[in-house]
Amino acid sequence: MSKKVVVIGSGFAGISCATQLAKDGYEVTILEKNESAGGRCSMFQEQGFTYDMGPSWYWMPDVFENYFNSFGKKPSDYYDLMRLDPSYRIYFDKDDVMDIPASLQELYELFESLEKGSSKNLKKFLDDAQYKYTKGMGEFVEKPSLSITEFTDISLIPVAYKLQLFTSVATHVASLFKNDKIKKILEFPVYFLGALPKDTPALYTLMNYADLALGTWYPQGGMYKIIEGMTALATEMGVKFLYNEEVKNIEINGTQAVSVQTDKNTYHFDAIVAGADYHHIEQKVLPATHRKYDEKYWNERTMAPSSLIFYLGIDKKIDGLLHHNLFFDKSFEKFGDEIYTNPKWPDEPLFYVCCPSVSDDTVAPEGKENLFILIPVAPDLEDTEQTREHYFHHVMERLESLTGQEIKNHIIYKKSFAHKDFKDRYHAYKGNAYGLANTLSQTAVFKPSLKNDKIKNLYYTGQLTVPGPGVPPSLISGKIVAKLLKKEIKN
Repeated sequence: MSKKVVVIGSGFAGISCATQLAKDGYEVTILEKNESAGGRCSMFQEQGFTYDMGPSWYWMPDVFENYFNSFGKKPSDYYDLMRLDPSYRIYFDKDDVMDIPASLQELYELFESLEKGSSKNLKKFLDDAQYKYTKGMGEFVEKPSLSITEFTDISLIPVAYKLQLFTSVATHVASLFKNDKIKKILEFPVYFLGALPKDTPALYTLMNYADLALGTWYPQGGMYKIIEGMTALATEMGVKFLYNEEVKNIEINGTQAVSVQTDKNTYHFDAIVAGADYHHIEQKVLPATHRKYDEKYWNERTMAPSSLIFYLGIDKKIDGLLHHNLFFDKSFEKFGDEIYTNPKWPDEPLFYVCCPSVSDDTVAPEGKENLFILIPVAPDLEDTEQTREHYFHHVMERLESLTGQEIKNHIIYKKSFAHKDFKDRYHAYKGNAYGLANTLSQTAVFKPSLKNDKIKNLYYTGQLTVPGPGVPPSLISGKIVAKLLKKEIKN
């Protein structure tokens, strides 16, 4: 008989793991707390608008290709991709707007116009970033990181050196570029998704290779099309999805987890994979006697930002916006300090606007615009409606001023999402949006482990464990855990 596996949570990591296991004959059931699959990549529709609730950037297309190829499929079997050109727009000020081209040659010319000689340095920077991407995504990223011995192979030592684990992003960028705008272009991915550039290993400039060389893409119909494709593939492989079933308890017998209780049923299994929030499963669902970490451990983790998000429907088309738009008209340094060093609600936040209806006429009614506005903020802040409204008016005033048009009076739909919602919908620890910050002390073996030493058949996957936060890493996390489980619990 096939071994039974229960997967908690239907985010990217959970579906990835479940599908890999089902392919090899395991009987897999996914238990999902919410009404549909996707985890943080959820979707909702209102008044003819279709809103992606979470991820909106499609980077690292090769990771998606590899994922679907492992099942004899292609992304194009499930959704249509388009490359965005320009990739995105940056507002440094009202009259200082820069488009980041998809063409590398045009990018070299843009950098040269900002700083003489910088095109040569950009080529060197991207060559380094490509090496990190190739080696990091090849030789390092798929290791389960259960022991430091995984990284002691003598052949990996020169590779580790070139990956610049002990040099910061800020130091590496500053060694090649002086222009402030160039620095912002190259540092923004870590500002928005992890930690201060001075605290992030230069290894993560691999994100710049993904951004500037591999390009920014968009699945027609929205990011949820990826989840629909993954769910269809998982179902084809035999995975069973059960929705509106929140896991309340995991029953342990000695060193084995034997069943889970949801608010509806009890399920017995041979192994369990927790793809839901790691902290929640361990501290709220597991018995205290079988937890690997204590609350002090979790409180000492450095979390990536949370987000204040506004989903808006506009009754007219808007000038001046591309699909992706970054607003860097205020101080990077002060904003970074207010997220990471001295956490507080920011005085003058940087923010991001996604306008998918520029590229896709299916996500908004004809003649109307779909806006997703995101402000990165520190986790674990007091989240009130009064605070949300304050930042809504603040951001809308800046958006109107910077784009030179009236927008607020044309809003016909509005919904906000912040800390309380991340906690309620996803059980997100401290209301985080992006998991753990990518600091050196939270990389590889220093992340929360995929395995619980006290429970032999319990595994973890997702953004709070290896390899880290983001959609492509979550796909890879599911693959790593499936491989580990198959090795230890043979079908």
